[in-house]
Amino acid sequence: MKEFFKKRFSLTITLVIFVFFVMVATFLLILGSVLLLQKLGVTSLPASPPQDSKGNNEHPLASFLFFLGICVLLGTALTAFFSKKALNPIRKVIDAIHKVADGDFDVQVNLKGIGELEELSHSFNKMTQELSSIETLRSDFINNFSHEFKTPIVSIRGFAKLLKENNLDEEERREYLEIIIKESERLAELSTNVLTLSKYESLEIVTDIAPFRLDEQIRKTIVLMEPKWFKKEITINLELEEVIYNGNEDLTQQIWINLLDNAIKFSYHGGVINITLMKGKHEIKFIINDEGIGMDDQVKANIFEKFYQSDTSRSKLGYGIGLSLVKRIVEICNGQISVKSELDKGSIFTIILPYS
Repeated sequence: MKEFFKKRFSLTITLVIFVFFVMVATFLLILGSVLLLQKLGVTSLPASPPQDSKGNNEHPLASFLFFLGICVLLGTALTAFFSKKALNPIRKVIDAIHKVADGDFDVQVNLKGIGELEELSHSFNKMTQELSSIETLRSDFINNFSHEFKTPIVSIRGFAKLLKENNLDEEERREYLEIIIKESERLAELSTNVLTLSKYESLEIVTDIAPFRLDEQIRKTIVLMEPKWFKKEITINLELEEVIYNGNEDLTQQIWINLLDNAIKFSYHGGVINITLMKGKHEIKFIINDEGIGMDDQVKANIFEKFYQSDTSRSKLGYGIGLSLVKRIVEICNGQISVKSELDKGSIFTIILPYS
C-alpha cells in the first residue's frame, strides 16, 4: 500500500499536503506559544468572556483560533488551485522525457519566465540534439562499417569465381590475382585499424614511457609516407624544433601517420603541406597545414567521429577511422587537438601535448 501511494501521488497533491502540514504546524506552534505564555502569567484570559455594546461575547483566543483555521484552509485551497498551473512546466518536461525514452529525439521544450526553468529547457534541448546526432552517427557507423567490409569481400569472391574458369589467359589470371591481393590487403588494413581503435579506446594509462626525439620521429614518418606524397607531387615544408618528449613512441607515431595521411589524401595534386613543431615551457605544439579541399562547419563538427566520411564519393580514400584514432591518442596523452578549415582553402590541425 505504501508503494502504491508513492507511485500514485502527483507532484500537485504532494505540494498541497506539504503546505497543509506546514500551516497546521504553524498553527500548533502559535497555539502552544499562547498557552505557554498564559500558563506563565505573561498573558491571561478573562474569567468570563467580555461583551460588546450589543451583548455579543468577545473571546480573543477563540477569535484568533477561528481566523487561524480559516487561513489554513484558505491557504491550502489556494495552493491546490495555483499549484496545477505552477507545475505545468514540470509536466511538459516529463512528457518530453517520455517521448525521448520512446526514441523521439526531435522533441523540444520551450519554457519561459523563470531562470531555472529556462536553463532546464536549454539543457534538455541540447541533450536531445546531442542524442539525435549520436543516433545519426550510430546509423552511419553501421552502414559505413558494413559497406567497407562487404565491398572487398564481394570483390574477392567475384574474381575468385572468375579464376575458376578455364578460358582465361595468363594475363587475365595475373590481373585478377592482383585485384584479389589488393582487396585482401585493404580488408586486412581495415581490420587492423578497427582493432587499433578499439585497443586505444579502452586504454586509460600510457605504459612503456621513455624519452625520444619527437622531431626525428616526425621526419621518419614523412619518409615512411613518401610513396603517397611523392605520387601526388606534394611539397612538404618542415619547421621542426628539437624536442625530447617523454612518452610512448609507438603511440605518438600513430598521431603523425594519420594526420599526414589525411593531409595527403585531401590535398590537390602538386599541393603544399606545412608542418611545424614548437616547444614551450610547459607544452609542445604541432601544426600541420594543407592547402586541399577543406571542410565546412558540419564536417568539422563530426570529423573526429568513427567512420564519418564527409563525401561518400571519396570513400575509397579512407575508412573514417584515422582522425578518431588521433583524437583518442591525444586524449590519452592528456593533450588537446583542434581544427580550422574552410572549403577549398585547406585545413589546419593543431595538437598540444604537455611538456616538461
